[in-house]
Amino acid sequence: MKEIWVLHGPNLNFLGIREPSIYGFETLESMNQRMKAEGDNKNLSIQCYQSNHEGDLIDKLQEAHQKGIHGIIINPGAFTHYSYALRDAIASISIPVIEVHLSNIYQRENFRHASVIAPVCVGQICGFGSKGYLLALEALK
Repeated sequence: MKEIWVLHGPNLNFLGIREPSIYGFETLESMNQRMKAEGDNKNLSIQCYQSNHEGDLIDKLQEAHQKGIHGIIINPGAFTHYSYALRDAIASISIPVIEVHLSNIYQRENFRHASVIAPVCVGQICGFGSKGYLLALEALK
């Protein structure tokens, strides 16, 4: 069975609380459960992980490489715009990575328009809320 990891970056543990006008009321736990259910339907094993710490996410990317994980869906949160360390970690592994954002980062503040992560990912999905994660899962299948 193929294994896909879903990595959630900073503040995503506050989904449902944080700015619901932008991010909605769905919680991270609810999203993760839906991802795992969809994975079961597609015969995929889904593992979800959230951290507010850049180094933890880098450690997970390196662990995924060592374990031979088949694909990664990542929402780097604010790290999207400035984390060259996270970018380099993605570039150093041979696993397909898809960047996902709940909101359309290109309709928001100017600083959110630039992603240092996107150039080292196989694709980017933004603006479709939690459905973006399901679209990324379909793409990795």
